[in-house]
Amino acid sequence: MTKDWKENLASFFEGYRIIERSKVESIKNFDQFCEFVVEPAFESLGEELENYRINSKIKKNKGKSITFQINFTKSRVDNFLYTIGFPKNSLELQLKLFIKGRKDINSPMEETESRFMKDVPPSEILKLKKEDLIQDVIEYYRNFCFKTATHTE
Repeated sequence: MTKDWKENLASFFEGYRIIERSKVESIKNFDQFCEFVVEPAFESLGEELENYRINSKIKKNKGKSITFQINFTKSRVDNFLYTIGFPKNSLELQLKLFIKGRKDINSPMEETESRFMKDVPPSEILKLKKEDLIQDVIEYYRNFCFKTATHTE
């Protein structure tokens, strides 16, 4: 910091503008990632789940999150939710993953939160393929189903 307060003030405002531009750019990148990778992946997986008589749907909250909901077999009740969230004020694509699920139709939802694709750096998120995402959803769904099927009380 210099001793000239006018330079300090100008430097502060320039830094602040850069931060604000970075936030806007990150939201745009997240929306593009959802449009070109996440939605096609969720749509493909949903079509395949229909072969098992399982309904699914996609819920979007532009600039904030996208959710893939898997229902109980032959039901409209949600069983499992895979949500990719964009943290507020984020300057990069360090996304959050929220997994929600219920053991049976009458059970309450249980939720966990972690970093989305923790082995993929934020700078590489836009390079993910839809198949990578489908595999991730299947892994979380399989683990959830196996855990609830073998859980003893």
